[in-house]
Amino acid sequence: MSARSGAASSDALEVVVLDGGLSTALEEQGADLGGSLWTARLLADEPDRIAAAHRAFFDAGARVATTASYQASVEGFVAAGLDPGAARTLITRSVTIAREVRDGLDRPGLRVAASVGPYGAHLADGSEYTGRYGVPTSRLRDFHGPRLELLAAAGPDLLAVETIPDADEAEVLVPLLEELGVPAWFSYSVRGDTTCAGQPLDAAYAVLAGASCLVAAGVNCSDQADVLGAVRHAVAATGLPAVAYPNRGGSWDPAAKRWAYGDPVDLGLVDSWVDAGARFVGGCCGNGPAEIAALARHLSRQ
Repeated sequence: MSARSGAASSDALEVVVLDGGLSTALEEQGADLGGSLWTARLLADEPDRIAAAHRAFFDAGARVATTASYQASVEGFVAAGLDPGAARTLITRSVTIAREVRDGLDRPGLRVAASVGPYGAHLADGSEYTGRYGVPTSRLRDFHGPRLELLAAAGPDLLAVETIPDADEAEVLVPLLEELGVPAWFSYSVRGDTTCAGQPLDAAYAVLAGASCLVAAGVNCSDQADVLGAVRHAVAATGLPAVAYPNRGGSWDPAAKRWAYGDPVDLGLVDSWVDAGARFVGGCCGNGPAEIAALARHLSRQ
């Protein structure tokens, strides 16, 4: 995956198809994702389901598998009754599972992205969609730093720093990513022209500008109607290719850990995102293998 070249160029560039919502693929298998660990619970209890979900997305045409580490943290696993050593093993396992699926398919160009969710995902109280956690930056650093190191050491091709609702959290994450030196994409969750925490997008994406580790910047787990504006802001502020993978809308039930989903992604909108500089496109919550297959077919005709 190349980094900076041609984000806003009109030249025809390859678009990398990402996977969809891992939780959606797991729910389609009948997996129970209740509880504070969400998909991360299956790392301990049902890893084969995770492998099957990754395989289904690759078979649908995705070229990137995003790991089941979005909500995985040492603190979260310890709170669920595991000892810290076992918790660290499970975080590493999220990458290992995806790598083994990728390697077993023996298809050139497939990649593994280690998911790095926001601090609010660990809280499992819906604050990942609002930001403004009310904790000092030192707390965010102490939370994210060790987890980033664990994921990077497991050998993913890149990190997927995703669903970040707050530019203040980005200001903590970017230096940590620079210290690691592992390629990463960085995506905010947005509402209209602001982050979910309410910061203007031009200022939020400016936090990412100049970060040498970033290969793309953009938006995920947001309404598809808000993607184009975010892509334009991301490209303008960073000069990077954009990453875009919206959810299917609807409403989130934090207790049940489920979405009541809206309409699938409008493939006509996808074309506008690509025209604006999106070079990594997929889906988030509500977009399973069938939706990614439709996206891959559409993009293959461009």
